[in-house]
Amino acid sequence: MGERPAGLAGIPMLEDLGDVAGRRVLVRVDFNVPLRDDGSGGRLVADDYRIRASLPTLAWLTERGAGVVCATHLGRPSGPSDPACDLAPVREALARLAPGVGLLENLRYHPGEAANDPAFVDELVDGFACYVNDAFSVAHRAHASVVGVPSRLPSAAGLRLAHEVSVLTTLLGAPARPFVAVLGGAKVADKLGVVASVARAADAVLVGGGMAFTFLAAQGRAVGASMLDSASVEACREVLAGPVHVELPSDIVALSPGAAFGPGCETGEVATFDGDLPEGWTGLDVGERTIGAFAKELAGAGTILWNGPMGAFEDARFARGTGAVARAVATSGAFSVVGGGDSERALAAAGLSDAVSFVSTGGGAMLALLERGDLPALAALRAAPNAPGQRRG
Repeated sequence: MGERPAGLAGIPMLEDLGDVAGRRVLVRVDFNVPLRDDGSGGRLVADDYRIRASLPTLAWLTERGAGVVCATHLGRPSGPSDPACDLAPVREALARLAPGVGLLENLRYHPGEAANDPAFVDELVDGFACYVNDAFSVAHRAHASVVGVPSRLPSAAGLRLAHEVSVLTTLLGAPARPFVAVLGGAKVADKLGVVASVARAADAVLVGGGMAFTFLAAQGRAVGASMLDSASVEACREVLAGPVHVELPSDIVALSPGAAFGPGCETGEVATFDGDLPEGWTGLDVGERTIGAFAKELAGAGTILWNGPMGAFEDARFARGTGAVARAVATSGAFSVVGGGDSERALAAAGLSDAVSFVSTGGGAMLALLERGDLPALAALRAAPNAPGQRRG
């Protein structure tokens, strides 16, 4: 087989399944796609990107004579037969894109999925000769269809999953320099480990979004009524004291006390502040000076990682920072990796999705891999009966 790409050592690939002709193969995919009303009470897939992302793996198997059945979750069902999470519209789209490929019912209809119940694993493997995981977005979850099945069947990483892992692990290994990471979003506690891990590999880390305010508080700045995780202030202070340049917003676009924000909101006063925010004001975007500084860092980058918006971009009054970062990433000329639903949506809204090098299908899995260097799904594949490290004789 030769040397495997970065991050895939010990993981069986499709070729490790051997001859799949006439064999039934269970493929874990992520078809958790948005749905829309078809105008007559039915539902249609609104965006089939995630289905199309797995087509190369499905084609590899079917072209070699395998009988392929996919397994996915959809939404968060309220019970074992929630009609809002029925896979009928997904099944219809799959039949059009990959004729002859089957699809099990919503995995989340079964409580044994999240619990990795051995009895449910028995149900999943019944009648199948092989297993393929092509669902990077759930690779950080120790669910039955992710970690239980590969303990029972010869298994492999799908083409999409393998590509995601290879690209993301390269960021922490041998990125083109300078490597600039842009991290945003709301909760700093969820990303502190990622910031620390990325900081060890990056030349600069640019922090925006709601998470920036805990870092600003760690610098001694007043953040008004902005999002603040007091329990993480000391950890942020330690990151800022590290060897890597962490750049924080120098000016903040904020909303006056008591005003609401969100799609279509027009209440309250919006103002930009340098330094401290007045009491009661809520910071919701980065200002022009910060946009300029971030854009300058990104323009000279060799590699860019972007995860998370710079502000409450769903409100048009606070969308400029996120839009500016999207444009700076897309026009940088760097090898650019974008992950996380909000970052992806911002790119799409600006018509720039095709202007970046790689868009990850899994925000949570992407962050977990960057922080820990491994994922439950990858560990399970390395322990599969046919994995290179498991072979005997």
